[in-house]
Amino acid sequence: MGLFKKNKKKKLNDDSSKYGVNLVAQMYPTSAVSEQFRTVMTNIAFTNIGGGVKSIMITSADPSEGKSTFSANLAITYAKQGRNVVLVDGDMRRPTIHKTFHVSNTTGLSTILSGNSTVEESVRYTNIDNLNVITSGPIPPNASALLGNHKIKDILAKYNHENDLVIVDAPPVNTMTDASIISTSVDGVVMVIPQGIAEKKREKLAIEQLNKVQANILGAVMNMDKENLDNNYYYYYSK
Repeated sequence: MGLFKKNKKKKLNDDSSKYGVNLVAQMYPTSAVSEQFRTVMTNIAFTNIGGGVKSIMITSADPSEGKSTFSANLAITYAKQGRNVVLVDGDMRRPTIHKTFHVSNTTGLSTILSGNSTVEESVRYTNIDNLNVITSGPIPPNASALLGNHKIKDILAKYNHENDLVIVDAPPVNTMTDASIISTSVDGVVMVIPQGIAEKKREKLAIEQLNKVQANILGAVMNMDKENLDNNYYYYYSK
């Protein structure tokens, strides 16, 4: 179908790790891209008719495939619809959220998991109504081990109210075990797959890994990278 790259893999722009991601849903709320984020939000809602999905992990198969951009903009989209959203930077090796929202990263997920701060001390307010963030915190030497203590469930339980939603921006599945560990604590997982860049075998490997830990894969989002951000497109495929 031409959705996957067959030759040498081309990476998406990796400026997000240096400067944060583009918040299209905030800066251009009436754009076609923002409308597509709203469509994705609606489609996810159809997989959550019973209301049981209060936490979502966003990930990809490999690095630099747009999952942090998607996570941040999806969080804004939900917040603009009146949901109380907490966006968690679960990528403690290559964090972006503190740069995207220009907030302190002195405490965050790593310090919560290590017992050096509480959730209340680590949550950061943004200038977007209904949206708070928990940054990665200082980069730890043992991210997987910290996640293995399952204290991330404390964060999810803290915001398990009727109108709350926790979105976790997780590391790529194929590069480390972090995403697989996080997926066992959240209610659902959404994969980001860049058209023409993703490799079919790598996507299949990621899905197999998530299935091994019995992750609840809600679906996948196909994004298309263009030079002009306003030409990006997002298509949601439910499981």
